[in-house]
Amino acid sequence: MTKKFRPYDPNQIMLLPPSLDEWLPEDHLVHFIDDIVDSLDISAILSVYERELRGFPPYHPAMLLKVLIYAYSTGTYSSRKIAKACQENVAYRMLSANQFPDFRTISDFRKRHLAAFENLFLQVLHICSESGMVKLGHIALDGTKIKANASKHKAMSYGRMKQDSEKLRKEIRDLLRQVEHVDEREDRRYGSTRGDELPVELTRRETRLKKIQEAMATLEKRAKEQAEQESKDNKDDPDGKGPGGKRRGRPRKQPKDLPADKAQMNFTDPESRIMKTANGFIQGYNVQSVVDEAYQIIVATKVTNSPADAGHLRDMMRMVEENMSKKPKRLSCDAGYFKQDDITWLESEGIDPYIATGRQPHNTMPITVRGRIPSHYGVKERMARKLKTKKGHAIYARRKVIVEPPHGQIKHCRKFDHFSLRGLAKVEGEWSLVAMCHNLLKLFRYGTPKWATV
Repeated sequence: MTKKFRPYDPNQIMLLPPSLDEWLPEDHLVHFIDDIVDSLDISAILSVYERELRGFPPYHPAMLLKVLIYAYSTGTYSSRKIAKACQENVAYRMLSANQFPDFRTISDFRKRHLAAFENLFLQVLHICSESGMVKLGHIALDGTKIKANASKHKAMSYGRMKQDSEKLRKEIRDLLRQVEHVDEREDRRYGSTRGDELPVELTRRETRLKKIQEAMATLEKRAKEQAEQESKDNKDDPDGKGPGGKRRGRPRKQPKDLPADKAQMNFTDPESRIMKTANGFIQGYNVQSVVDEAYQIIVATKVTNSPADAGHLRDMMRMVEENMSKKPKRLSCDAGYFKQDDITWLESEGIDPYIATGRQPHNTMPITVRGRIPSHYGVKERMARKLKTKKGHAIYARRKVIVEPPHGQIKHCRKFDHFSLRGLAKVEGEWSLVAMCHNLLKLFRYGTPKWATV
């Protein structure tokens, strides 16, 4: 007896057009993104097209935004791969309504509306808050390094720039002398010549010299600004002592307004920096994120090209208050953020800080203490003792399970380990899109239906 199978005919013509909503299950991420984007205010994006009257009617911005959000939510960042998926992937075809934007259209849309992504991040954050997913009882701040769209091998130190610029000047002078001799010989042999053509070698060297000189000027300006800031700090605290009157660290050195020879600048993305990570050095940016304990929602985030985490705490706390219209109750950070002045400022703002005062060795049992804090303790000693109490140790231990998982999910699960764009402003716009997608996924998995009525 012949085995019977279900009817299968790839050439069968559909008698009725199928509904796109039926292509995927009701609980699929595609439906969620489709509904959530329709509820967002994208007037900032639409207004750009209202001023553009030329050419063929463009793709609808809502469609491109849905496709882009779904791509970033599922770990696809290449515009070429996104364009290909719009033709081959059912989820993308549903969001694009069977339209096929090319990679250039997708890439241009992303670059054109980077400024609007920050506002969309805030809208999604408020939806998460309305859904009860942001409590601000305990938040944690941390930074992570992400590669720039530039190779660290395209960076050059200030010392190397000085050597190469002098070498190029000499080569240009030699080439100019050679050109003059050639012109003289040709004048004697052929008479008058145009004489305005530059040899390829000379043009190439002049271009390289110009780029190096521009880079040197940028480094010198940066060093001068840093020296002015250090001079101001020295003037405010000439003895290098903290609020308690004790000297902190080594005596301060006189600031220099010239960059050190080892100061580097990248020619591909000049605003990126060489940064140290656990796996070595990268050319990249430092992403700061504040995460709420309840559902690991990112409540504030920014991108900086400063390799150190120190100095960002106050700005991030102000950003949290601005985004959420209220202050958090408790903050935990690692030792990279510890500054005595910031501890005092947090306490004056009514925020309970739990910030490590130094690196803690792994696999060691914590030493717990009891009783009152000695009155002669300074800010650092009081914080160190606070973290040694049973309550303080338990609270600080929550830091790593609040702020580190979102960075891990973004960088390792969704493979966003490098930026696609160049320049600090563009990178900030792209990161706003990444952070928004992170919060959307949390809302999709753990949120309540309240978002639909916002």
